[in-house]
Amino acid sequence: MELGEDRRSLKDHRMEDEDLEEDEEEEEDEEESSEADRKRSRAAAGRSSKKGGWAPPPPCQAENCSSDMADAKRYHRRHKVCEFHAKAPVVVVAGLQQRFCQQCSRFHELSEFDEAKRSCRRRLAGHNERRRKSSYDYQGEGSN
Repeated sequence: MELGEDRRSLKDHRMEDEDLEEDEEEEEDEEESSEADRKRSRAAAGRSSKKGGWAPPPPCQAENCSSDMADAKRYHRRHKVCEFHAKAPVVVVAGLQQRFCQQCSRFHELSEFDEAKRSCRRRLAGHNERRRKSSYDYQGEGSN
């Protein structure tokens, strides 16, 4: 009978050990998730103003623009340009007539653009160069 009791007690100990391991794993998961929550809240706090409150987004760079950037898309808030001025052919910024470049996400003087294009010549040249390279690759593979 002692052998049977020993086997049962061993089985009981194993089950207790497994339960303890599961409890430890759950505690570790909770600790990891709470650490991630703390990091997120610290990162969010770093983005707000130094006084601890909510800071309004910066205004559009265009002169005399009164659009509410709080309602703007994330892209427009990041680049400080409202949707209207991002697409406008001419915008006055810092006293100069400029246009917003879709490739650079910056304002350039009008002389840096071809006609009504929304990307500056420099970025378009790089774009066209990459397109030409890939088309040569395809032509070279087909002619064996």
